[in-house]
Amino acid sequence: GAASGIHSEVIAFEPEQQYLDRGKDRIEKSIAKLVSKGKMTQEAADETLGKITFTTDMAQLMDTDFIVEAVIENINLKRDLYSELGQVCKPETIFASNTSSLSISEMAGFSGRPQNFVGVHFFNPVQLMKLVEVIHTDQTDPAVFDKAYQWVQDIGKVPVSCGDTPGFIVNRLLVPALMQAMLMVDRGEASVRDIDVSMQLGAGHPMGPLHLADYIGLDTCCFIVKGWVELFPDEPAFVLPKILQTKVAAGELGRKTGKGFYHWDGDKRGDPVE
Repeated sequence: GAASGIHSEVIAFEPEQQYLDRGKDRIEKSIAKLVSKGKMTQEAADETLGKITFTTDMAQLMDTDFIVEAVIENINLKRDLYSELGQVCKPETIFASNTSSLSISEMAGFSGRPQNFVGVHFFNPVQLMKLVEVIHTDQTDPAVFDKAYQWVQDIGKVPVSCGDTPGFIVNRLLVPALMQAMLMVDRGEASVRDIDVSMQLGAGHPMGPLHLADYIGLDTCCFIVKGWVELFPDEPAFVLPKILQTKVAAGELGRKTGKGFYHWDGDKRGDPVE
């Protein structure tokens, strides 16, 4: 938002100083990388950083127009945060959650202002990925949704509209496909390598589903699907493959642990695990 030129001030709030410092460091390094690659001038970088106020004081959010929340996917944590924000912020403030798997409607209720609540789901790495899913609930004011949609365009991203359905558009279609690939391995119908090569060469995917699951983190995949299964036990697309549960229980989480469906050396993928 600060880099887009549409905001005069951006406030980065984090109650814990160590995490605030870590976030500031990450932003500074990300901007420095853009400068070193010639994608941003040093002048623009300095101007961007100059617009950001880093604070541990929630009261500084009192007069903000638009708040994007990106805390971890824990509904209790989000409930507490939105309850506080609902009391601190001016009545016109729009709340936008970057959740990828939790219910926007449920969080909207915590805020005390469901009409001012939307989802804005960014994709990692945010500075490179253009897509943003803008989520509305049955109670979202259409004018609020339009403002959120326009804001996404103004910061140079491509917005798409979706209702409050599990996983929104991308993850709703993608994650069950990853689970189907794992079920095929479970049943011995095809190998990890052959499934991934097939989806790359036959469907034009940049990486196969099991490679992608490893890249995302098998624990993350498991967390998302477990939540869906609990909320929607009768939805046949939401299943937890045995191989996923076994690997997560064994601490084989993919790229981040060096082993999942493949062996990994940092970000470099090796051979499939036999």
